[in-house]
Amino acid sequence: MAMQESINIDDITHEENQIRQNIYNLLAALFRRAPDADALNWLATLEIEGDEQTAGMAAAWSVLKLSASKTTDIQASDEYQMLFIGVGRGEVVPFGSWYLTGSLMEMPLVLLRQDLRRYGFERQEATKEPEDHIAALLEVMAMLVEEDDVASQKAFFNRHIAPWFERLCDDIQQANSAVFYSAVAALAKQFLTIEKTGFTQRPW
Repeated sequence: MAMQESINIDDITHEENQIRQNIYNLLAALFRRAPDADALNWLATLEIEGDEQTAGMAAAWSVLKLSASKTTDIQASDEYQMLFIGVGRGEVVPFGSWYLTGSLMEMPLVLLRQDLRRYGFERQEATKEPEDHIAALLEVMAMLVEEDDVASQKAFFNRHIAPWFERLCDDIQQANSAVFYSAVAALAKQFLTIEKTGFTQRPW
């Protein structure tokens, strides 16, 4: 699984779109909950394809693969608990409102809910977290990529992910509890930076 360091969203192929969708879904799943033993084994044995154009992503995949091979499901679960849940709250608060305003359930969440309704997305009753959790935002992007709606992808990404994903990834990598999730954050930052560049290159 590989991806160019810089892409023009207009020029990507169906295969590249599928890769983008898969990466969004993978990152969403990892940020939604800790991986179980099967998921860690899959990550540890993932075949990585890379060349000089994909050095950054290839390196991030390799680190994640190595980290998964050295992490048990119990360790991953404990790490996720300390990082994102904790007692009261974890070391990192993975919500857009927190990063954009310093508080939860603020105006960025209101604007997000308006956009989600406009796109036809509804919150599932079983979901407890507010919709501006990073996992939920990545899930929405995966669905928009599947629909091949580039304009909506760009608008949603630039409004709800671009302003804060780098700080989130940096905070995860610097967190005391982060080991496996440091590798997840590195991959997320690399991938989302490529996406940000691609959307920036689009003229509208």
